[in-house]
Amino acid sequence: MSDTLIPDVVFNDNNSQRTPCVLVLDGSSSMFGEPIRQLNEGLKLLEQALKEDASTAMRVQLLVIRAGNHDQAEVLTDWVDAMDFHAPEVFANGTTPLGGAMKLALNKIEDQKAAYDANGISSTRPWIILISDGAPTDFDWESVADRCRHAEQNRKVVIFPIGVEGATFETLNQFSNKGAKKLKGLQFRELFVWLSRSMATVSVSSPGEKVQLPATDWSEVEV
Repeated sequence: MSDTLIPDVVFNDNNSQRTPCVLVLDGSSSMFGEPIRQLNEGLKLLEQALKEDASTAMRVQLLVIRAGNHDQAEVLTDWVDAMDFHAPEVFANGTTPLGGAMKLALNKIEDQKAAYDANGISSTRPWIILISDGAPTDFDWESVADRCRHAEQNRKVVIFPIGVEGATFETLNQFSNKGAKKLKGLQFRELFVWLSRSMATVSVSSPGEKVQLPATDWSEVEV
């Protein structure tokens, strides 16, 4: 199983530069039905797209976190190279602890950056993709949102909050200095195609380099 791989052995076998990406996914009850089905289909598409490019498959690392149950944040897939990534199935049940899930994401990134440094692995800035159709339900999520914006300001992470229909954008906006984007309908496939193309671009860049990302045809802007 990919989540049983020993980090140091992984780095010995593959000492490529890494681009770490965390997916923080809303697995609350409100996502039940077509939204969670489309989200899971999108994850499978992401797996396929990342593996189709040999360089991207070796350079991108993924971690998947689900927010759901009774204000519980859980790791569905721990850090794994894209070539070994298997899309987990996300279930829709419970509340929306986005604060806890984002706190877990930031902590996992800090741990992984330390592992990179310990093994002499260079890396680009980590990404966090936050997807939700609701609003945080857990205690003290505001302080976690503050930490997220502070981490962005200090160039430690890039955060993309993405709201599905029904999301409360006033709260999602607080997890990033850029604000949140709204997903057009249930275009998860388009979103994950964009993510795979963006990862392919970022993963071959040099740390600190500015790159042009693909256009986001999956989002809409309210005017």
